[in-house]
Amino acid sequence: MRKPLKIVYFLVATLLLGIFIHACSGRGEADESSSIGDWTVFRGDNSLSGSISRQLPSAPNLLWSTTTGQRTVASPVIKDGIVYTLGRRGLLRAVDEQGQEVFSKDLGTFIEATPLIIDTSLFFGTIDGHMIAIGLKGREIIWDFPAEGQISAPAMETAFEGEEAIVFGSYDNFMYTLRQSDGKVLSKFESGYYLNGAAAVLDGYICFGGCDQWLRVVDTRAGIQTDSLMLDSYLPASPVFRGPEGYIGDYGGSIYHITLFGGKISSMEKIHRAKGEDGGSFVGLPAVGKDNVYFFSGGRHITCVSRKNGSVKWETLLKGPTGESSPLECLDEILVCTKNGIVSILDKDSGEVKWEYDTGEDILACPAISDGSFYILTAKGTLLRFGE
Repeated sequence: MRKPLKIVYFLVATLLLGIFIHACSGRGEADESSSIGDWTVFRGDNSLSGSISRQLPSAPNLLWSTTTGQRTVASPVIKDGIVYTLGRRGLLRAVDEQGQEVFSKDLGTFIEATPLIIDTSLFFGTIDGHMIAIGLKGREIIWDFPAEGQISAPAMETAFEGEEAIVFGSYDNFMYTLRQSDGKVLSKFESGYYLNGAAAVLDGYICFGGCDQWLRVVDTRAGIQTDSLMLDSYLPASPVFRGPEGYIGDYGGSIYHITLFGGKISSMEKIHRAKGEDGGSFVGLPAVGKDNVYFFSGGRHITCVSRKNGSVKWETLLKGPTGESSPLECLDEILVCTKNGIVSILDKDSGEVKWEYDTGEDILACPAISDGSFYILTAKGTLLRFGE
């Protein structure tokens, strides 16, 4: 009489185990790079959430620094323990975890966009309007796609009708979807003006802002716009998402909370307004955690707002002006970089500054976080690794 009951227990346990495995192996709200040591995409995941389930070192020390001497805007990426940086004049450089150079390659073009790594290929856009794929093993150019305008936006990984693809915007006003393997155009969508920020990749859709003040949602399977929303000022950066909820800042300093369902913007609320003429323009990205959203405000502050009720939990004055870098939530801490080179770790619940380091050089790029350490790339091309 007990055998049927045992069978039921077995089936339930098997079902729960399957759900657990699927949840752990699938792409969650804050999708991460392929392994704990990798950081292969701008901001760490395709939704650009800026919320990473990785612990920062409890007492960070500067382990090493190395420099190219070439100015840079692009953020570093990491694959299999190798850190890749792109200089503004086109120097591609790779260093290992000890700071030793693995290789360098002069690409002979100007670059601002953060690269993307997928498997063994590195993708990046150029100022003269090319999207280029390079093989990391042979270090050869696999393909070169010419757009008709500057590409400053990082490419993001997506899919189109079953094809593995990348998506990026250009100053020719188009959002392109290219096949990863050969750079063939799978679809392109024309917006109203320059596209400077990356597209946040959602389930079958992309969401992006433009210099025409419009926030747009495009169905990547069909290549058509499904919704749009005009905001108060132009959108130099990208929206960030956690599940269907997204946040974006405009150049006027306002922060918006939006919700997407089925490719439609179902709600919009302004959760922060710039205060007066000195409110500070917003050119970075918010970080959206499970409970809070964090963003730079007023030109020198970082603000924490509750996602539940929109109340300000705390606001911390930073030791320098905020710029193009953006905050990252790392479990119970916030990692931020100011334009004048101050790197800080804050407690996410109180905003208390727990650690600071002055690099002595401007910072425009976002940090990259690996297993037990993090990397900062300055505007002068100096790469610093911090760890225990």
